[in-house]
Amino acid sequence: MINLTWQSILQRQHGWTIEKSADFRLSIEDAAELYENAPLHDLMIAADTRRSKFHPNGNVTYLVDRNVNYTNVCTINCQFCSFYRPPGHDETYTQSFQEISDRVTELEHIGGSRILMQGGVNPELEFSWYIDLITYLVKHHPEIQLDCFSPIEIEGIADVSGMSTLEVLSQLKAAGLHGLPGGGAEMLVEDVRSDVSPKKGSPDNWLRVMEEAQSLGLTTSATNVFGFGETLRQRVEHMARIRDLQDSSLEQYGKGFTSFIAWPVQLESNTFGRRNRGQNKHVLGAGPTEYIRHIAISRLFFDNISSIQASWPTMGLGVAQMALLSGANDAGSTMMEENVVSASGTSKISASEIELQNTIIRAGFNPVKRDSDYNLLNTEIFAGSLKELAAPIPQQY
Repeated sequence: MINLTWQSILQRQHGWTIEKSADFRLSIEDAAELYENAPLHDLMIAADTRRSKFHPNGNVTYLVDRNVNYTNVCTINCQFCSFYRPPGHDETYTQSFQEISDRVTELEHIGGSRILMQGGVNPELEFSWYIDLITYLVKHHPEIQLDCFSPIEIEGIADVSGMSTLEVLSQLKAAGLHGLPGGGAEMLVEDVRSDVSPKKGSPDNWLRVMEEAQSLGLTTSATNVFGFGETLRQRVEHMARIRDLQDSSLEQYGKGFTSFIAWPVQLESNTFGRRNRGQNKHVLGAGPTEYIRHIAISRLFFDNISSIQASWPTMGLGVAQMALLSGANDAGSTMMEENVVSASGTSKISASEIELQNTIIRAGFNPVKRDSDYNLLNTEIFAGSLKELAAPIPQQY
């Protein structure tokens, strides 16, 4: 095998087109070489060029939605999670159907289209509770897309009910479930995963549940949390597992992941973060520059996933804006509230539609509202998003 330099790898990528993407696919070795050695500026240019080939109209999408964390009871005990509470803890909660519905009503009032509902693996909730919840929400909020329960939650529900994960997904879909959040992937590399969340199950489990969801036509997204002390190659190996499943699901079911979303692990107030205060083999976490590199690599690596999302909740709107110039084509969502990542140190838990439009416009793109399936929706550009700037708005082509 010839070991190519980052210069030759990027030079070859100049010939990439959607129609001939297979001929230019990056190997794990290629991507690791770029990740480790390519200058950031060159990576950003290459990734931005790739974004423009996927999305030549200069649009950047965003979603008006709400996060709902319906319970914090969890038995998985991930070291990097500050949100969960074990069963029996004084601070546990499970929201009522009416409390959840009230949150959805607030979303409807601002023109939202999706809730992303995740919680913990709560052994106290029977399968009928989940079916009744989805049925209740469909009845009272028929226009809202329900993307609920990450793969690890689906596994927990299956364990409690004695059903297979495919049976659980099938019945939830029949009740009105629209899709699965991509949460819980973190790092789909066994050595890393077994260290930081040994009770969470293998990478194969997460991938299997996602494939089952895709086989049923449910909407899915792929995520990645990095900064656990893993190698750059292991980060690319995570992407490779997602890319392989995407190839397979698109071929078999005509439906795969809508998008890829990555963010650095938050360290401020959890067990895992306390490792960073002693003498460690690795420095944990990742800063803005490393995050931008990660976004650029993911854009070049995922020739079969058209949308790369910028993560403002962990990195802030300014860094997310830079991600839009480094290959990302989606500014994420309003969220309205967020309790999982924020419990580990992030202070900003919601963004207004105006803020997202501002972020997109100031990067030189056209803001376009979407739904969970990336269907474009009618978009009102708010006056506050077009207020006079000190310099003309740049135009991206």
